Amino acid sequence: MKLSRDEFVRLAMEQIDAVDRVAHSVSRDSADAADLVQETYLRALRAYESFDLQVFGIRPWLLRILHNTHLNRVKRDRRSPLAMDGHVLDATAEPEAPPFIPPFEGTFVDEELNEALNQLPEDLRTILILWAVDELSYKEMAHVLEIPIGTVMSRIHRARQRVYELLPKHGNVKAR
Repeated sequence: MKLSRDEFVRLAMEQIDAVDRVAHSVSRDSADAADLVQETYLRALRAYESFDLQVFGIRPWLLRILHNTHLNRVKRDRRSPLAMDGHVLDATAEPEAPPFIPPFEGTFVDEELNEALNQLPEDLRTILILWAVDELSYKEMAHVLEIPIGTVMSRIHRARQRVYELLPKHGNVKAR
């Protein structure tokens, strides 16, 4: 079903919280997440004429744009050289402490859970957020991430198992 531009904008804006939440989970930086959300909506608005409202609605379509935009940025950033000041290069050869990674900026209030989520690899953290927070179906997640449903199911299993292992209450006990 084709939508008018106004109807498209209304539907898209209803999903901004979900898009923002996923952007924060994949980027781990508020400024980068805001840029991702903005670019996602810009790309969506440019392509609204090609959008056809299906069973899934607009959320998986927006999340797919966000996911692809994030992957393109990561690839671009890996290819570009890092600029460094001369005084940094002349500094001692001692390794610096790793950069501070801000905590997950979701709606979780449990610090132990936040810490466990922050330790997950990006692919597991993303799939867990899509599943647990955004409540997407396996089929919707497969569509958003462009992966088979079997991969979605195995990633969710691995993510849940890893979070369970990372929670201090459970130590290194394997999840069932």
